[in-house]
Amino acid sequence: MNRLVRNAARVAVIVAVPATLAGCGINTIPTQDEATKAAWAEVQNQYQRRADLVPNLVATVKGYAAQEKDVLTAVTQARASATQVKVDASTITDPAQFQKFAAAQDQLSGVLGRLMVIQEQYPELKSNQNFLALQSQLEGTENRITIARRDYNSTAQKYNTTLRTFPSVFWAKTMYSGQKPAQLFQASAAAQSAPTVDFSAPPTATPPKVQ
Repeated sequence: MNRLVRNAARVAVIVAVPATLAGCGINTIPTQDEATKAAWAEVQNQYQRRADLVPNLVATVKGYAAQEKDVLTAVTQARASATQVKVDASTITDPAQFQKFAAAQDQLSGVLGRLMVIQEQYPELKSNQNFLALQSQLEGTENRITIARRDYNSTAQKYNTTLRTFPSVFWAKTMYSGQKPAQLFQASAAAQSAPTVDFSAPPTATPPKVQ
């Protein structure tokens, strides 16, 4: 009888310990770490989608606006720089590499914006079906990038908070001491700069109407 009781007690301990540890958040850190990596992979996927659109977009614009050589060259070079930055799952905890990646992508965003402005000067380009299709795809991809970055930041912030708050901070300093906080995307300098409006200039006088 005593042996049966001891065996039952052992089983109870075996069942209770994992449940207790799970309740204390031992699985929270690796779970959120994987979620952050998955969100990061989606960011990479959308940026790659944009990079794949650029060559055809440049070729189409060049067919109608070859004289816009500076902008076309800038777009091509920015794409090359963005795709040459090597990233993987470890990038999200490497501040220098993460910022290098983000800066390269922001630079490409900027020159693509300049490229889109060119169309206003070339009516034939604006009406070209291939250009319109590429423009639509680019706009859709930019929206997906915005969503992917937002979702990544949200997931990463949750993960970072978990590393610093009780009870998970106990596991972060013991079992998961090698875990580092994830880097976050910041708004680009252009996005943070509000347009400057100069109210100091005197208003232009309205000439009197001729009766």
